[in-house]
Amino acid sequence: MTAVQGTSLDIPTPDGTADAYLARPDDNAPHPAVLLYMDAFGLRPHLRSMADRLASAGYTVLVPNVFYRHGRAPVVELPDFINPAERPEIIQALGPAARTLTPEGAMRDAAGYLDWLAASPFTTAGPVGITGYCMGAGLTLRTAGTYPERVAAAAGFHGAYLATDAPDSPHLLADRITAELYFGHADQDATNPAEQIDRLDKALTAAGVRHRGEVYGGAHHGFTQADTAMYGAQAAERHWAALLELFGRRL
Repeated sequence: MTAVQGTSLDIPTPDGTADAYLARPDDNAPHPAVLLYMDAFGLRPHLRSMADRLASAGYTVLVPNVFYRHGRAPVVELPDFINPAERPEIIQALGPAARTLTPEGAMRDAAGYLDWLAASPFTTAGPVGITGYCMGAGLTLRTAGTYPERVAAAAGFHGAYLATDAPDSPHLLADRITAELYFGHADQDATNPAEQIDRLDKALTAAGVRHRGEVYGGAHHGFTQADTAMYGAQAAERHWAALLELFGRRL
C-alpha cells in the first residue's frame, strides 16, 4: 500500500465538462488506469475514499460525476450517513439528474473519460480497468461493450437493471465485449433479481466473454457503500479481494 494523492479536476466531454476526482500513487509515476463509475448517490467523500484505496494498490483512478449535466457534485444535498428513512426522498430528488443521463450520452461521456486517462502522464499505455457500483455497474457493462479495444477488465457490484427486457439493456452488448468481467451480485437486491443475473450470465457465456458472477449471500443493494445503511463489511471486503485480483491479472 502506498501513499496517495487526490485531486479534484474537470474532464471535457462531447456534451460539456464533468467534474471528477483523481486518485493516484504519490510518486508522480504512471500507473494502470482505472475508471470508477459512481452509484446513484454520486461523487462524495465515501467514493473518494474508495478511489484512494484502489490507488494505494497501484492504480490511477478517475471518478467522474456522471450527473454533471444537472450540476456539480453533490447534485443534491446528502447527509453524512444515508439511512433507510431518508433514502426514498434522496432517490426521488436524484430523479431529474438521473434522467439527464441517457445511454447514448453516457457513452459519449465515456469516450471523454477514456481519452483523458489515455492522455494523462500518470497512466500507463494500454487498455484500462473499470469498476462500477449500483447504476455504475450498468455503465461499466456499456463501456466495455462500446469501447472493447480500450477496456481490459471490468467489474460491477450490486448492479441495477443489468439484464432487463428493455431494447437498450446493457447485457445486449455482450457480443462486443473483449474484456474479462466480474460481477458481485447482492442476493437481497430487488433491482437485480435472480432471473436477470441468470440472463446476464447466459448472454456473456453465449458471446464467449470470459467472466465470473458471484452472488453474495446476505448482501443488500449498496453493500460496498459504508456511508449507507445497506453497507455490509464482509461483502465489501470480498468485493475488494475480487476487484484487486482481477485488476492484478489483467492490468
